[in-house]
Amino acid sequence: MRQLTDTEIRTRIAKKVAELLPDGGFVNLGVGIPTQAVNYLSPAKKLYIQTENGMLGVGPAPKTEADIVPNLINASRQPITETPGCCYFDSATSFAMIRSGRMDATVIGAIQVSERGDLANWALPGKGVLGPGGAMDLVVGVKDVIVATQHVANNGKHKLVENCTVPITGLEVVNTLVTEFAVFKFINKEMILVEHSSDVTLDDIKAMTSAKYTVANDVKAWEVD
Repeated sequence: MRQLTDTEIRTRIAKKVAELLPDGGFVNLGVGIPTQAVNYLSPAKKLYIQTENGMLGVGPAPKTEADIVPNLINASRQPITETPGCCYFDSATSFAMIRSGRMDATVIGAIQVSERGDLANWALPGKGVLGPGGAMDLVVGVKDVIVATQHVANNGKHKLVENCTVPITGLEVVNTLVTEFAVFKFINKEMILVEHSSDVTLDDIKAMTSAKYTVANDVKAWEVD
């Protein structure tokens, strides 16, 4: 199994997330890898991307420096573009959309995910507190929670675990988990491997996953460069 660079990891995950996002939906993209998914959306897919700092109709990153508008940023504080019909609003309105169940999906990062779909993504003991931000609102207010995260932490510790050992964001809230090597679904508190990248085997995934999971009968392998 080839060691991927950080850029390759982030790009691979963002591309897979973009492929999985629901056509025609209203989708929130959280900080980090999730915000990159908008750069890989198929033109045929009609989505309305929301950023919790107050914009609905987020477009991809500007192609050149000349295209950058300083006031247009996403949750990761990165420059973005507008899509036709985009609108702006305050934080209260943004979270009213989230808390009222009007968002079809959110894509959010993770420090750990348990085999039951528990999510921990806001505090890492000994490394400072990131702060929950809007994560706790998102995981209870949005219909479909998609986690986008590196499969194994940079220090080699497993991120897909039996039980989360860092502060919890939400219990049994994850619907789909996307890493650079695998896609898992959570159904009835069961973690199921439904896809894996073509450059890893089922044994490779098992070796880097502490969580218990089952392999779908129709598990698929997606081709990667």
